Amino acid sequence: MAKIKAGIIGGAGYTGGEMIRILINHPGVTISFVHSKSNAGKFLYEVHSDLIGETDKKFTNTLSDTIDVLFLCVGHGEARKFLEEHSAYFKAAKIIDLSQDYRLHSSGTRPLVNGYPFVYGLPELNKEQIRSARNIANPGCFASAIQLGLLPLARAGLLGEVYTTGITGSTGAGQSLSATSHFSWRANNIQAYKSLNHQHLNEINQSLQQLQPSFGVFSEGSPIHFIPWRGDFARGIFISSQLTCSLKEEELTALYEDFYRDHPFTLLSRQPIHLKQVVNNNKCVIQLEKAGDRLVVHSAIDNLVKGASGQAVQNMNLLFGLDEASGLHLKANAF
Repeated sequence: MAKIKAGIIGGAGYTGGEMIRILINHPGVTISFVHSKSNAGKFLYEVHSDLIGETDKKFTNTLSDTIDVLFLCVGHGEARKFLEEHSAYFKAAKIIDLSQDYRLHSSGTRPLVNGYPFVYGLPELNKEQIRSARNIANPGCFASAIQLGLLPLARAGLLGEVYTTGITGSTGAGQSLSATSHFSWRANNIQAYKSLNHQHLNEINQSLQQLQPSFGVFSEGSPIHFIPWRGDFARGIFISSQLTCSLKEEELTALYEDFYRDHPFTLLSRQPIHLKQVVNNNKCVIQLEKAGDRLVVHSAIDNLVKGASGQAVQNMNLLFGLDEASGLHLKANAF
C-alpha cells in the first residue's frame, strides 16, 4: 500500500511539532510539506530542536494539492479562515482540523467544507462515523479528558450535575508568550481561570447529549460545573469529576471496562493514577473512587498527544483504514 501523503499547516507551534514528531516515525505516512510563513526555508529542527537528527525537511510557504490528508495545526479562527481561502485547492484531501472552528453543530447540522460535513473526532464516541468521513473536527484537550471520564455514565443514563476540576500544563496555552505562560510566572504557582465558562463546555455537552439526550435539558447553563487550573508543569491534563451515583464500585468498573473494551488508548486503572503515566503518549487513563453515593472520576491525558496531535493521527488511521494504533506506540515519560 502506498504511503499516505500528509501536509501540515501551522507546523511551528506545539501541536505542529508534536504532529511532525509522530508522523516522521509513522510507518504508513510521508510528510509532503510543513507550512509556516514565518519560518519558510528553515530546517524543522531549527524550530523544533528535539527533531535534530530525525529529519532534514524544511518549512515552506508554498502549498501542494497532491496530498491525501491535511492537518490544520493553527489557532482558533485561523482554520476556518485558511479553508475559506484554500479549500478548493484541497478538494481531493481529507481534512483534520485541530482548532475549535468546526466542532459544534447547529440543530444537528454540521459545518461543511468541499460539500462534506465535519465529524467530531473522538474515536471512543464516533469511531464508525470517523471511518467513513472526509473532514474531522479534532476535540479539544480539556474536552477529551472530561468526556472520556464521563462517556460510560452517559451511555447508561447516569449523568446529572457534574462538578469538575482540571489542571493543565503551560503548553495548553500555545507557544505565543503571555503573562501567564512565562516561566517566572508559572514556577511555584497555580491559578484558576475561565471558571464555569470554559470554551470546551459546549462540545462536551454536545457529545454527552449524544449518548444521554436528557443530559442538561432542564439546566440553566451547563450541567457541568468546570473550574480549570493553570499548573506549574509543561504538559498534561488531570481531571477530577464528581457526581452522585448509586451504583456500586464493582458495577461501575464493569460499566467502564465494557465501554472501552474495543478502544486501545483509554484504560481503567484500579490504582491511583498520575500525570506521568500519560505524558508523551496517546493514552487516557481513568480511575474511579466511590464514597457512599458520591463518585469521583479521575482522568489524565497528554494535552499535546491524546488532547491534540496524537488523537488527530488516531483519526487519520481510522480514515484510511489503518490499524488505529499505528504510529502511536509511544512510551510515557514515567521518570
